[in-house]
Amino acid sequence: MRLCGFLFLFIIITNIASNIFGYKTFGDWDSDAQLQKIKNDPIKFKISVVLILIEHLSIISLAVTLFITFSPYNIILGIVWCIFRIGEALIQIYDKNNYWGLLNIAKQYSDTSGVEKDVLIDLGRSILKTKEFRFVFAQILFSIGTLAYSTLFVTYGVVPTIIGWFGIIASILYGFGNGIFLIKPNFKVLWSIGGLLIFLFEVVLGGWLLLYSVVIP
Repeated sequence: MRLCGFLFLFIIITNIASNIFGYKTFGDWDSDAQLQKIKNDPIKFKISVVLILIEHLSIISLAVTLFITFSPYNIILGIVWCIFRIGEALIQIYDKNNYWGLLNIAKQYSDTSGVEKDVLIDLGRSILKTKEFRFVFAQILFSIGTLAYSTLFVTYGVVPTIIGWFGIIASILYGFGNGIFLIKPNFKVLWSIGGLLIFLFEVVLGGWLLLYSVVIP
């Protein structure tokens, strides 16, 4: 439980850290500006990608750790969250190979002009759009995985029921928010509300698991 709690919080910290170094998790298609930033500070770009990769790998570790800790209560739910959360992470990791390509595009970008530069800007925009689509799809998998272990928490009382119900509500709202976004990209209200609830849920759950393990061996 203690390791599960640590991983929940570690994932949040690495995600925030990657954003501090310039990684945009969602909704930034300004290819021209992005390529300029990468060209001006490629080290910062590399650090941001490494941090987000650590976050993705930690998601796999969390899924496995949750399975080891809680699947004895319900093996089917354990398999569900393992498949969907690991699937979420693998999609994100695969996408980073594509995203890393912005580094090479940014190098060429500084030495070109006119039509050739426009081609590079369009290529960069295509990579950013693809990253966003894959992110949204991965978050639908995330929501299903989160719903699975939240349901287990409520059903078997392994964490306070209010935390489990909070996770169920947050994962459903966030999942529908991402699904709607795929159809209507301009409708982000439900996605934003669900995202905030998911953030609060994981902070509270991670903190509780750490505290529970310390107080009750």
